[in-house]
Amino acid sequence: MLAVDADRTPGFKLFLTIVIGLVLTIPLFSVYLLAYDRESQSHEAASSITAGWGGAQQMTGPVLVIPYKATTTETVLQNGQSVTRTNEVTRELTLTPEIIELSTDVNPKVRKRSIYESVVYTVHASGKARFAFPPDLARTGVQIAQMDLGRAELRFGLSDPRGLGPNPSVAVAGKPLRLQPGGSSTGDARGFFAWVDAAPLPTQPIVVDFTYDFRGNGSLSLAPNAGETHWAVKSSWPNPSFVGGFLPDTPKVTKAGFKADYRLGNLALGRSLVSTSDVGAPSNTPGVDDPTIQTSNSTQLAQIDLIQTVDLYSQVNRAVKYGFLFIGFTFLALLMFDVIGGVRVSPVEYLLMGAALVLFFVLLLAFAEVIGFTPAYILASAAIAGLNTAYSAAVLGSWRRATFIGTLLIGLYAVLYILLSLEAFSLLIGSLLLFAALAGVMYATRRIDWSAKRPGTEAA
Repeated sequence: MLAVDADRTPGFKLFLTIVIGLVLTIPLFSVYLLAYDRESQSHEAASSITAGWGGAQQMTGPVLVIPYKATTTETVLQNGQSVTRTNEVTRELTLTPEIIELSTDVNPKVRKRSIYESVVYTVHASGKARFAFPPDLARTGVQIAQMDLGRAELRFGLSDPRGLGPNPSVAVAGKPLRLQPGGSSTGDARGFFAWVDAAPLPTQPIVVDFTYDFRGNGSLSLAPNAGETHWAVKSSWPNPSFVGGFLPDTPKVTKAGFKADYRLGNLALGRSLVSTSDVGAPSNTPGVDDPTIQTSNSTQLAQIDLIQTVDLYSQVNRAVKYGFLFIGFTFLALLMFDVIGGVRVSPVEYLLMGAALVLFFVLLLAFAEVIGFTPAYILASAAIAGLNTAYSAAVLGSWRRATFIGTLLIGLYAVLYILLSLEAFSLLIGSLLLFAALAGVMYATRRIDWSAKRPGTEAA
């Protein structure tokens, strides 16, 4: 073995080390795929945990929908002659509130099944809305005389009505209304509605008081549709993410929870308080007929996500991407002991120590699913650093040299944890680390003749 090793030049040993490192990219990539597969399984498990509880909820309304009579004309061909017919049809006028005050208390809860967990919540929503005809109602082309004010509907939208709690309450001028399932009498929307007599509307505003409870998971959003919307949200969840097209005014987030206030006007929403449509047709007021249609239009939503602080799968995936750095630095240290220190290191020994470095990420993923990312990181890094230190003591023939390998690995694991924690500066820190390593290697190998064979003794 020594004779064969003596015939290898330092340059050839460097080439062989690089080849072994490239071979290790195959299991390293497999670990990346494993983390992705486990993440997919966690999403499926989270869906099963929240099944029947209620999905990510989106609230809309209330809106007042009033049927009215309209006259249409059509020209048909009859007996070879054009005949104009006049038909009377029923259409709907949708009136959104002048102002709505909405308050929601969000009570979160973490539900677990085996090693998986998901954030669910219950919401108590209460508010007041005021409806009034705008002064320019005539511009819509609909006269009050055409309206059937006695058959108006007060509609509330909820994207997943399975989560709706018992006994919602809606009252007009202090008089409770009888609520009906579905977002409208046509049954083409989600939520609940109530018949209301809107006869007083031409002369005075209608004030609606409401309160209802519902359940959901992951996120809560509101599709605002009033002339002026004030949405106050409070919760004991300490890690909210405010997304969507509208953000709250100076939200307060502490370890005890958060409070957020949204104030929006219809000018920001880009639509009128009054719209018209055929019966059962989608209204041009987004979210009125089917709240789910707004899910894809985040620019018209105020949304709050209840996030978990550590997404362990994304953390593990990011860590795996630095696996090449671990293999490269460890192999570089072994190569320096081989080329400069005169210690013979076999390709098999490179391969075994590299396999241990890859195993670190498997251990990290397995432990993180059970005990959390940080404890798993400490446990996995200590196990692999200890294993490679003990093995390198036998390979390098010295515990003092092995201590250098162990210290290098501990330093690398510490730096990697910092890189994962400081995402914004990870590129800067990583590039500086590589620069320092390259400078050190260039200095240590400045006098090596990479093409010269090293003198060796023949093996018997």
